[in-house]
This record gives sequence, structure tokens and C-alpha cells, in this order.
Amino acid sequence: MRDEAMTGQAKGMTREELLSLPVAVDLDTGNRALGLGRSKGYELAKRGEYPCKVLRLGKAYRVVTADLLDLLGLAA
Repeated sequence: MRDEAMTGQAKGMTREELLSLPVAVDLDTGNRALGLGRSKGYELAKRGEYPCKVLRLGKAYRVVTADLLDLLGLAA
């Protein structure tokens, strides 16, 4: 709780939040869903070792929500 107050955001995501995500999300959202820190998530994406499918669009990374939900056991 203390960390949440300091950073302004909660760690992780609820089931409802995950199921309401759009088709693809930014890497920070994917990191939050997986409980990864920002640096570690970007490092994994850059090396092609992110735990689910990541698209590179210019300088931005996008996480495919279907793969993210499948990884978390929430796939339909």
C-alpha cells in the first residue's frame, strides 16, 4: 500500500482490468499485468524474450492482449 501511495499506481491488475484491455497495449501496461518492472520489461522486449508476443511499431512496443491473457490463464 505504501508503494502505491508513493508511485500513484497499484502493482498488478485485477481480472476485470485485464479482461477489459484493448487488442494491444503498451509495454508498461503489459509489464504491470505481469508484475514486471519497467526496466526488466523493456530489456526482455528488446532481446525478444518477453513472455508473450510483442509488436515493435516504430520506437514503441505493443503487447498482444490475447497472448497476455493466455499466459495469465484468462483466455476465452
